[in-house]
Amino acid sequence: QVHVVESGGGSVEAGGSLRLSCVASGLPFTDSEMAWYRQGPGKERELVATIRRTFGTNYADSVKGRFTISRDNARNTVYLQMTKLNPDDTAVYYCKAMYSSKISQWGQGTLVTVDP
Repeated sequence: QVHVVESGGGSVEAGGSLRLSCVASGLPFTDSEMAWYRQGPGKERELVATIRRTFGTNYADSVKGRFTISRDNARNTVYLQMTKLNPDDTAVYYCKAMYSSKISQWGQGTLVTVDP
């Protein structure tokens, strides 16, 4: 059974930083693509960043230059380092693990609140 668990959310003032973590188990993590999504108040869920098994990355335009996605295969963990946070970044952040076309699993989400 695949489990995905996020952590690291919280409240921060505008301009601050946070690092989110996501641990995935029950799938071949090294060969899996990992992604962070977010859903703000009254908004649809949107893709924030992805990291492929080759360590290639992609980012939403809104977070380029401010957020960094990384992975530690030895720890089955993917991170999202967020800097220069602003109130528009307030959202529940979700981690998604994807292995081939066979497995796709979401975490429960972690709330990030950015105060003006």
